[in-house]
Amino acid sequence: MERPSPKQVTIFNREALEEATKAQVTWADRVFRRRLIVSTSFGIQSAVILHLVSRMLPEIPVVFVDTGYLVPETYRYAEELTALLRLNVRRYTGLVTAAEMEAQHGKLWETDLDEYHRIRKVEPMRRAIADLQAHAWIAGLRADQTTFRATLDPVTWQDGIFKIHPILRWRSQDVYYYMEHYGLPQHPLWEKGYTRVGDWHTSSAVGVAADPAAADGEKNARFDGRAEECGLHTSGIADE
Repeated sequence: MERPSPKQVTIFNREALEEATKAQVTWADRVFRRRLIVSTSFGIQSAVILHLVSRMLPEIPVVFVDTGYLVPETYRYAEELTALLRLNVRRYTGLVTAAEMEAQHGKLWETDLDEYHRIRKVEPMRRAIADLQAHAWIAGLRADQTTFRATLDPVTWQDGIFKIHPILRWRSQDVYYYMEHYGLPQHPLWEKGYTRVGDWHTSSAVGVAADPAAADGEKNARFDGRAEECGLHTSGIADE
């Protein structure tokens, strides 16, 4: 038998990773049925989890928490992916507008980041879970993005809801080659050096190398290095 080439082994590994991921989504659909949602920020590389899940579960609610401070490129990217993948997007915003919040509290992202995240992200997500009567939530977290995410299991329990992380073990290069293989568009800010992008006031470029598989998840890429997480994946989101 002829020995496989390194390239053939690489291709096999990628295909095996994708099949294992699909098996996890299939399991989640079988167990939770219509009580299953997927979340997205329409940030860098969000296309992967959205493409993978929507192909298998085309009617699944896609929860988009819009803080009101996203960069213009993200709103355009959201429109592009929604049309391309025919996503069933459910957009949630804070109970107070960005202008109202600033009038009452000032620039909370500078003075109280936790409270900012609670108002603009955690509360809208909690409301989405209640409105959609979700029992399980698919999220595109990866272990190589933050210290906290490196501690996660593929399926976890987060204070009242199951969390499913189908691409948890994917690396940056796996994401890149998946997007290349399926011809998925990159976020417009990817080529400008952004490896993670959220609100305009707490996102910054980090000088991505020419290598498209360069490491991502730099701690200073969001929140000016003050935090790695925004509370969506760490708080008691379904309890309060």
